[in-house]
Amino acid sequence: MFTELGSMYLVLSVVELVVGMLGNMFIGVVNCLEWVKDRKVSLADSILTCLAVSRISYLLVVLFDSFITILSPHFGFYKAANSITKLWNVTNHFTTWFATSLSILYFLKVAHFSHPLFLWLKWRTNRVVFGVLVFSLFLLTSDMLLLGSITDSIVFMYATGKNNLTLYLDESKILDVKFLIFHYLASLIPFVLSLASLFLLFLSLVRHTRNLELGSVGSGDASTKAHKKAMKMVLSFLFLFIIHFSFTQVAPWLFLLFHKSKLIIFFMLTLNVFPSGHPFILILGNGKLRQTALQVLCYLKCHLKRANPLAFY
Repeated sequence: MFTELGSMYLVLSVVELVVGMLGNMFIGVVNCLEWVKDRKVSLADSILTCLAVSRISYLLVVLFDSFITILSPHFGFYKAANSITKLWNVTNHFTTWFATSLSILYFLKVAHFSHPLFLWLKWRTNRVVFGVLVFSLFLLTSDMLLLGSITDSIVFMYATGKNNLTLYLDESKILDVKFLIFHYLASLIPFVLSLASLFLLFLSLVRHTRNLELGSVGSGDASTKAHKKAMKMVLSFLFLFIIHFSFTQVAPWLFLLFHKSKLIIFFMLTLNVFPSGHPFILILGNGKLRQTALQVLCYLKCHLKRANPLAFY
């Protein structure tokens, strides 16, 4: 049913997802062109490209789900719910783990600690990141085997109109809470790894910035400014990641408890803040991407100025 509320949701979804697609496509195109030009690619650029591709896939799945939910809710839930949920779970899994791997990589490459464990990991950075990605594939396989029963239970609740979760669990026993617990624990692992990596990286940057300020006349030198900028990037990344993880974990329970509320669809907009906003943080924090973005903006400005010179006066 295409209502005014549904129209507002679709407009906000399209705007949010288009912005996210532009940022992720920019990262992917720049890194691919760099690879074609130099015939080599660094580990960081490889993870950035994979992260951009996974986020583009994630946003396409979310966009498709938004149109199905608003334009054809019955078809969307009874015919496509299982497939969409699995696609969302897979794309969200890769998006989360590539972001986690990027956090670990930046931590091992940028941070400075004298602890033997950190030094041991730093010397094996590539193997550590590769091991994290392989471990994520194992978790994805286990999670997908259990996801089918959870999805069937949620669809059954919508189909039967049950809105009392406690009564539903007592009567039917279809929704196995153990599966949900395993799913949450699997999601908790990348969150803890990212949180620890970003927090330790932030502490290292704070300590290094303080040492630079004490060793220089003031805080206006280029090195100190660069470290302060990096600290802001890390905090922004950490803030968005915490929001995304928190809302992702409470989403299944909100849909189970308040599935009759029409406002629940706007909850999905919050889930897309991280994959849509984080690419621009990466662009601002990466020298190559930032420089390319400035060149593109300068080119577009000059092109628009030639096309309509009166608009700039």
